[in-house]
Amino acid sequence: MIIIGCDFHTRYQQIAMANDETGELLLERRLDHQSGEAHTFYRNLQGPVRVGIESTGPIHWRVAQPLA
Repeated sequence: MIIIGCDFHTRYQQIAMANDETGELLLERRLDHQSGEAHTFYRNLQGPVRVGIESTGPIHWRVAQPLA
């Protein structure tokens, strides 16, 4: 399974993606929200993925937006 840790901000998110079986860091990247970069990134993931969100501010506005 792929695990993604996400530091979520209003305009972008900083992510780190790892393989939970090997512990290998697969990717560190900043994803923009307004351009649709984050949306496209998550829609293109294959297989089981778990995302953990670190956020100190209101996150409900983003959680309510479906990827479909």
